[in-house]
Amino acid sequence: MKKIAILSCAALICLGVGLAANLSAQKAATYTGAVMDSPCALLGGHDKMAQKGENDKDCTLRCVKAGAKFALADAANKTWYTLDDQKKAEPFAGMKVTVTGTVDAATKTLHIVTIKAAK
Repeated sequence: MKKIAILSCAALICLGVGLAANLSAQKAATYTGAVMDSPCALLGGHDKMAQKGENDKDCTLRCVKAGAKFALADAANKTWYTLDDQKKAEPFAGMKVTVTGTVDAATKTLHIVTIKAAK
């Protein structure tokens, strides 16, 4: 019985190490889009959520303050990802940016390595 338990634990450890190595080996890619709040990203833009007189930045910051997350929305490809580092994303609220990072496809989360204003 002890052998089975030891072998099972060893197999789980090997599996975990293998998965971690695979995730860390994922290559960073470049993504371009607008930094917005997750509800507006889901809806494809600020049209339905922005209050009168509000620009994209104001709408994004208001929604994030209310509990939404910063997201990168690519309107051309109709895709969006939640940004993992909310503090790095905040200065770019409402702006078009280029993010270098990796995507967790299961959670649709973009891990930010670098973020800068797009040209």
